[in-house]
Parts: sequence; C-alpha cells; structure tokens
Amino acid sequence: MPRRINFEQADAMLRSRDSLVATGITDRQLRALVASETLIRVHRGFYVDGDSWRELWAEGRHLLRVISHARSSPGESPAFMQMSAGVLWGLPLYRVPDGVVHALIQGTRHTRTVAGIARHDIDVAENDIVERHGLRCTSLARTVFDMVRTVSPEAAISAADAALRMIAVSGQAQDAVVAEQWRDDVLRLAAPGLRSVRKVRWAVGFADGRAQLPGESVSRLQLSRLGFSDIDLQVHVVGAEGDNYFMDFGFPRSRMFGEFDGEGKYLEPELRATPTPADAVLAEKRREDDVRGVTGWGVRRWGGIHIRSADALGARLTAFGIHPPG
Repeated sequence: MPRRINFEQADAMLRSRDSLVATGITDRQLRALVASETLIRVHRGFYVDGDSWRELWAEGRHLLRVISHARSSPGESPAFMQMSAGVLWGLPLYRVPDGVVHALIQGTRHTRTVAGIARHDIDVAENDIVERHGLRCTSLARTVFDMVRTVSPEAAISAADAALRMIAVSGQAQDAVVAEQWRDDVLRLAAPGLRSVRKVRWAVGFADGRAQLPGESVSRLQLSRLGFSDIDLQVHVVGAEGDNYFMDFGFPRSRMFGEFDGEGKYLEPELRATPTPADAVLAEKRREDDVRGVTGWGVRRWGGIHIRSADALGARLTAFGIHPPG
C-alpha cells in the first residue's frame, strides 16, 4: 500500500551527492546504485532510497522533486505553480503522474521543459505568490485555478474539494460564507478569453469541502454524471449509545447510506483512528451495525475500482438497488 509523506518527511528523505560522497561512496559506486535502483536520482545532485521511493504516492514523489529542485537552484528558488504548488499545499494528485516540476520563470519567451523542469513565463499578481514551507509558490486560489485548467475533471474536483476543505470546513460542517469567498477568489482569476475558464467555473461551483478523500470527491462526480441530485453528504447519525457518525453519502429515496471504502482508511496510520488495520475493520463493522440499527437504512460500499467511470459506479449501485431519480 503506498504511503503519504509530509514536507518535513520528504525533506529528510533527500540525500545530496555531497552527503553521499562524504560517507565514502565514489561516483562510480553512486552510478551503480542508481543503475540498480537502490538509489533513485530525483533531480540533479539529489537522491532518495529506492525502496522508500517505491512506497510513495505520486504526491510524495512530486514533492521530493520540488524540494530537490529548490535546493539545487542557485540564488532564490523560483515560485512553483500548478501541480508543484499543489503538493506544497497538500492537495491530491488524483491519477496525475508526478511528472515534471512546474515553476514560474520571468523572462522566458514561452514554456520550456529542461531537465525535468517546465518553466512558465506567466503573469501572476504579486499577492498570488506566497511562501509555503519556506518555498515560494502560487497562492491556494491561484494553484487551484491553474490545476483545474490542466488536469482531468476527476483530478480537478479532488484538488478543489481538498482546498475548500482546508479553509472552510471544521469537523464535517462547511462555512458557507468562507466557501463563497474562496469561490470568488478563484473566479476572479478566470478572465474572459483564457483557456478552460468554463472548466474552472464548473469545478469551483461543484466543489464541496465536506468530501474528505479524493475517492469521495470522484464518487460525487460520478454520481452527478449518473444523474443523482438528491444525495446528502456527511450525514450525521447518532448511535444507540450516543456515538456520532458521519456517513459519506445518503440516498433518501433508497433509504441507503453509501460509503467510499478506500484501502487507506484501514491500512494507512494517518487515516485510521485505531492502532491496527484489524482494529479498524472491527470498528467499522460496529459502526455499520449501529447505524443500521438506529436508522433502519442499509449501508452500501464501493471502492476505487468502482469510481473509474460513471458506468462502473452505476452498475455497483444498481446491484444494490440504488437508482438515480427519474
């Protein structure tokens, strides 16, 4: 199961050529370690342990590329943008390859990709350049704007939901005023004539910070494509002994709750509230039994394989007796 890392963990994983040479490794040995993938060359002069690299999600790999590029840049590091700013903000890259690093370089005549760095000469307002983890990058609103225009709808809504959750959601409640201000902040960047402005307007309008994981965001998108318009998000249920539960989706017409059941909630320590995966499974079983008992509603689950397309999710729901209105 791939794992997530934060900025501090990524920074600690990187090893410079100088630090490796200082341990007695020769350049010839270093080339052999890279050839065998014992070490992975992330960027010029920076490496990471191969096993650790292979354990990471795309976000962690891209974060390592961003940090290593910043470390190797002479003078002030450029401002990162698009997906590269996204990983500094902690936004997901849903099915987006970690790819090249994207940075703003003033004076470049057009976008050029050299040595794994895409250099963009784009006019960005001064107040849309901020500092994140000590590195310069585009603001959260500008980052979402740029990402939405360049990635798939699934990746776009995952990033938009995560950004909105970051600033407007406390617990499972979304602050409508803060959310509307965020939407205005993103939409002010959508000048007429820019490419993919309609996509930005759609993503910002559809975004809902109550979706807690990319799988929930993509589930919501596929449900919308299937014609579901009457679903509730993060439905509050009080258990028989007063426990508070929040169900991912509610289908009132079918008297069913829907849960996106990603592996991470059981296998990733950062996402589960129990010591072990086995404990997480038992806790989820007790939760589901309690919800069924107090509401009389069924609980139906789906996973990552079922949200690859609207048809796949639709087939799963139909098998459960859950149908879109009409």
